[in-house]
Amino acid sequence: MNAGTGDRGELFVDGINSGRTDGVRSGRGAVTGGGTVLFSDAPGGGSPSAAPASARPGTAGTAGTADAVSVPHARPAPRPQPGGAPARTRKAGRWAKVAQRIVPDDLQPEVLRVELTELGNAFRAYQRRPEPDLAVLAELHDRKARAFALWADVTADASLREEADRAAAAARTTREMDANRRGVPVDGEGPVVERLLTRGQGVHARNVLEHVRVGAPFPEAEARLAVLMLTLRAARSGTGNVTGQDLGGWLQGDAERVLQELVDVGWLLLPEDVTADEALMSRPEEPAQITVPTLIPTQPRPFYFGKVTRARLSGWAQKVVGDRKLRKKKAGAATRLLAVYTAAHSRPDGTLGGVGEDAGLALDEVAQFCGLRPEEVAEHAELLVAVGWLAEEADTTDGRLRARLAERVLPLSGLL
Repeated sequence: MNAGTGDRGELFVDGINSGRTDGVRSGRGAVTGGGTVLFSDAPGGGSPSAAPASARPGTAGTAGTADAVSVPHARPAPRPQPGGAPARTRKAGRWAKVAQRIVPDDLQPEVLRVELTELGNAFRAYQRRPEPDLAVLAELHDRKARAFALWADVTADASLREEADRAAAAARTTREMDANRRGVPVDGEGPVVERLLTRGQGVHARNVLEHVRVGAPFPEAEARLAVLMLTLRAARSGTGNVTGQDLGGWLQGDAERVLQELVDVGWLLLPEDVTADEALMSRPEEPAQITVPTLIPTQPRPFYFGKVTRARLSGWAQKVVGDRKLRKKKAGAATRLLAVYTAAHSRPDGTLGGVGEDAGLALDEVAQFCGLRPEEVAEHAELLVAVGWLAEEADTTDGRLRARLAERVLPLSGLL
């Protein structure tokens, strides 16, 4: 087999019977300089090989000349490393890598090399997860910071130290994001509460409540409570399922009347062969299907969120309106709506609304959502204090509702 240059100076190799083989590239010292020639894989050619090229007397010419360079099929010995030890050979693409850096096979101490290799695999496995987990990601960044700091100490490579510092900062930021989503204090102060909603889901909850506040077809509390719960059931596709037990739990003795009123004004649609009374008789194994026309995807929609968030918001609202102490006191629709509104508009420590001049909630907006007059809100807030929903007496002066959720209901906070 011979190698030479073509008409345009490209390198080629003559195969059997002077056939030209493609895919040749020149290495250090091409055939004209007595270096090496590297080959790509070719049928029958085995794995890539390279060897010193010894030029015979004369000049390397065109294909088929007797003066071309002879290239034997022999793999060269590994190039010696400093200290005389031969380098390990490894197939292309099989080097251990982490953060786009190759982990040297001879890196010492051995425990560091193993940790860097496993860390690279762990980051790649995390990227394949179907759902993110910020706590896991923060731990990976911590491991990377420690490993790269040691690597920098071993090799005196300043860029590795910078990478370690960036990883430590990424770990802190990721933990803050995770704590922010779950409403857990980052500094360890205050109660660690397992929240039902993340901050993002709390935003969606308040959007739904605002939609009900301004768009409910009837001003009374019972209708508003039904509109809220049915909206959450049909929020994504405009349709949802409901049982008689659901309706009875929300509306008690008013369920049939309220349901029929919503159907009569066209806010709610039931299947043609299903009446409001029959919907109240539906069981979990055969729920009644409901349709809210304003939430059908072909219409302009007031909010967008996924099926997981929809289910979480619906479960959150169900926990509020079905609170055991509220049921025991037989709290009416207005009181339960006030419980929903205060939970959704509370900060992680339970305080309602903003801070400073915006502390508390606008009394007229609270009243409208609950189907009350502003002067009636204080009475229902006292009921919430009595059942341990609010931790202290509510203040309704200056047109604001100021109060704080009791500790027992902090998991339901909307995390303002």
